[in-house]
Amino acid sequence: MRCADYKTILSPQNGMNLYRGCSHGCIYCDSRSACYRMNHDFEDIEVKRDAPRILEEQLRRRRRPCMVSTGAMCDPYLHLEDELGLTRRCAALIEKYGFGLAIQTKSDRILRDLDILQKINAAAKCVVQMTLTTYDEDLCRKIEPNVSTTLERFRVLEKLRDAGIPTVVWLSPILPFINDTEENLRGLLDYCVKAGVRGVISFGFGVTMRDGNREYFYSQLDRLFPGMKQKYILQFGKVYVCDSPNSGRLSEILRNVCARQDILCDSGAVFSYLREFESQRGQLSLFEP
Repeated sequence: MRCADYKTILSPQNGMNLYRGCSHGCIYCDSRSACYRMNHDFEDIEVKRDAPRILEEQLRRRRRPCMVSTGAMCDPYLHLEDELGLTRRCAALIEKYGFGLAIQTKSDRILRDLDILQKINAAAKCVVQMTLTTYDEDLCRKIEPNVSTTLERFRVLEKLRDAGIPTVVWLSPILPFINDTEENLRGLLDYCVKAGVRGVISFGFGVTMRDGNREYFYSQLDRLFPGMKQKYILQFGKVYVCDSPNSGRLSEILRNVCARQDILCDSGAVFSYLREFESQRGQLSLFEP
């Protein structure tokens, strides 16, 4: 762990990242890419010093409440969160100032903060986004080794449903020749249906690779799936978007299941839902001109 000083926590688009790096060990992680200019080992997590204080200053300056998003670049429920509790403290501030929250994770640690998430959702809107990639538990433990398994995440989705918290699932990435099967997709979609998710986000079926994450991914393929790296090199070379040969069929299954179950699967519609702030108690006087 290392600490670093920052002047802001919220981006101009109201995104929030409290940590840089990750301890979950997912073999495909795009956040390892060199373009993000992380000047430390990926597993040596950088903590943004005084993040709750800086966030509170920024929230107080916002004239009107909105949705705050977190989890796109770094999971807010890393192992360090058990010790530091930054996500919980910042979520409490989001609730205090009447903002909404769209939070993305792969960890069942989020249930620790269910009380705050329910308060946010009662006053405004809280949406939990959960990433699901691999229905097979043994395969999940290989490619996402240090985080909750898919079954454990499904149980989180059920508990959030029962608590009245809306959820969205990211089906990403789907790794060509590894988990790009109809059986895998149908298993994940069955979890989505049973958990009553509001929407599913998919940008096609495949994985992205660029300098930084490609090298790590290939090293893990050598370790876990001997011979698979050469198959990727022959199929994809150095392209950024590596689509599964099964992408067309899998996309058709996704559309059909979501249409039957009334689940949003148009990415634009799902993102609009995530960005739309909803107040249940009217605008607070704090934000009045």
